[in-house]
Amino acid sequence: MAKSKYNRILLKLSGQSFCKAAGFGIDGTAIKSIAERILNICKLGPEVAVVVGGGNFLRGESFSEASGIPRNTADYMGMLATIINGCALQETLEKLGHPTRVLSAIEVPAICEEFIRRRALRHFEQGRIVILAGGTGNPFFTTDTCAALRASELDADLLIKATKVAGVYSDDPEKKPNAELFEKLSYGDVLKKNLRIMDHSAISLCRDNGIPIIVLNIFKKGNLTKAVCGEQAGTLIC
Repeated sequence: MAKSKYNRILLKLSGQSFCKAAGFGIDGTAIKSIAERILNICKLGPEVAVVVGGGNFLRGESFSEASGIPRNTADYMGMLATIINGCALQETLEKLGHPTRVLSAIEVPAICEEFIRRRALRHFEQGRIVILAGGTGNPFFTTDTCAALRASELDADLLIKATKVAGVYSDDPEKKPNAELFEKLSYGDVLKKNLRIMDHSAISLCRDNGIPIIVLNIFKKGNLTKAVCGEQAGTLIC
């Protein structure tokens, strides 16, 4: 049986992966499919943390622009959306038989634990999947930056950014079908070329802490397993 190349992995999930294409909220079939993919990589041996986004409910910046609600408040609302997703993912994973804990940067003690680094490490020791919700707990930071921050704090060996596209392109592949798909990039390449696959702050954090990033299409069967086993899948940034 294949074995993971990495000891500890942080998986960054978009909130959009929790619903049907171009949909809203949480779709049971979609979230179960994501949970099964997560369990498949757990079987390969690594400790797994998951950072969840909240775009299937609300994106702080765009919601602020559309509604006139101040960005600070809109961003906190977006963080609450990630907690909703985190709890839904926890319940789905546990129905499939894997122990899981949600740790949040925003305290909501009725439904999840506060994020404390040592607590997260203890959950890894107990064989649990650790779901990280509430973003960084601060406005003006995206969940991509949160993923890079938590990967650094938890000494992750790899950050996987799960998307709906095959990897990092030279341009938007939906607008420019001839855009080039990169198999491998350096952190510097991403910053110099201004490739907008992740916030520059997230790229810089991973560079400074030596954490490779793989950007891949989570909906393509076998992609996550390939990435975890060190095989070519998506774009490697290192």
